[in-house]
Amino acid sequence: MPQRHSRNNNDLAIFTYEERRALGYGTQKERLGKDSVKPFDACSLCLKTVIDPMCCQKGHLFCKECIFECLLAQKKDIARQKALYEAQLREDQEEQRQKELREREAQLAAFDRQNNGALPTAGERRAEGEQSAGFHGASSKKVTDFEAEAVRNMKAFWLPQLAPQAEIRVEAPQLETKCPVASEKLRLKDLFAINFTPDKHVDEGPGAKDRFICPSCSSTFTNTSSLVAVSTCGHVLCSKCAAKFVEKEKACCVCAKPCKSRQLVAVEKGGTGFAGHGDGLVATAVKALGVGSGLSDVRPATRVT
Repeated sequence: MPQRHSRNNNDLAIFTYEERRALGYGTQKERLGKDSVKPFDACSLCLKTVIDPMCCQKGHLFCKECIFECLLAQKKDIARQKALYEAQLREDQEEQRQKELREREAQLAAFDRQNNGALPTAGERRAEGEQSAGFHGASSKKVTDFEAEAVRNMKAFWLPQLAPQAEIRVEAPQLETKCPVASEKLRLKDLFAINFTPDKHVDEGPGAKDRFICPSCSSTFTNTSSLVAVSTCGHVLCSKCAAKFVEKEKACCVCAKPCKSRQLVAVEKGGTGFAGHGDGLVATAVKALGVGSGLSDVRPATRVT
């Protein structure tokens, strides 16, 4: 005879362990695949293997063509925003000049009326007569002014004629180009070319992929390797050889070109836009458990990768 719970598995006031697992409640672990992590020799813009690699001072790799096009597009955008901002400033100055001119004309007109207009004009007498006449039906001036003031103060934003027309202001543009990855100041002279040492013992075939090695210890570079680039000559070494030879000798161990410790740039290795990289990477998600489950309606579920 089948158990009662097997026929009706939602008759309890609380969730069972299997029901929680089915809902994805609790800690979930998932191993990231190869497609989730950017290779160490991939361009940070096109995500393909770098061609004529260039590196910034933060260690991000770019294709030469990709980073040049990016910086050129930023300069064009800066020039366009600068032109709009300067045009806005000219409009503000012209508006301020017109305002001052109107105020000056109003002051002159008031001074002229005070000195030369002792007797009221026909238009002024007519206006005073209309103001003292009182209400004369729905078409009187007082009723019209009252309705116009009520319409102006009405907060009926759904009416087309009363929709708020927010003035679009152009902010002062930033005049320096930025790194597309780190969002920090990046100039063309801050980039330097790097040279990967290819592995000559790899099989050359139609589907073979280039493999790079450390020119000092000949260890093969992988996504888990810690790489250091020498900005003076562009050679890329593993972090152990860079700390053991380059930092102590103050010169590149490949070409013997002098360099300082600040000229050793750690090559960044990281995830794409779909995944990060590093130890202790935690992503949080929210699972809805429903009403009357005995638990909170919404509980966080932590995904550890």
